[in-house]
Amino acid sequence: MTLKIELLDRNKHDRGNFDCGNESLNNYIRKQASQDLKRKVATIFVLIEQPDNQVFAYYTLSSYIVEIEVLDLNLAKKLPRYPLLPATLLGRLAVDKNYQGKKFGELILIDALKKSLDATLQIASLAVVAEAIDENAVTFYKKYGFQQFKNNPMKLYISMKSIQNLFDS
Repeated sequence: MTLKIELLDRNKHDRGNFDCGNESLNNYIRKQASQDLKRKVATIFVLIEQPDNQVFAYYTLSSYIVEIEVLDLNLAKKLPRYPLLPATLLGRLAVDKNYQGKKFGELILIDALKKSLDATLQIASLAVVAEAIDENAVTFYKKYGFQQFKNNPMKLYISMKSIQNLFDS
């Protein structure tokens, strides 16, 4: 099995049988993802097995803004007092049911964090924000150092400094 993470290509990647157990996430990758990519609303990365290009997992990244007052005080006090700050949104992350429990979620999360960190050399971003679809997703993100926003427990963030520390250690 040769696994690869690459940008979604609607003509190449087989998404038709993708089923993560959540109809919203299934419909997104099957029906909407290529349109979001085309319209530059989000970038969609897929984990595939070569050579058949079956999608095992995917995640999306896009630009985002964070209001300073919703951040943890320890992070906010180190930032300029701008009302809105740049961040990166990890809007969706899903693993097909047939591949859950095999660390593919961790693999694509780490890839998303690395891509987000690398992008800060070109475009500023103070954190990666994740939108959790349920409590299991909240638990998953917290395991990797994400913190919940004060005003919305289904949204979590991890600072770029924390991400850098993860890759340095």
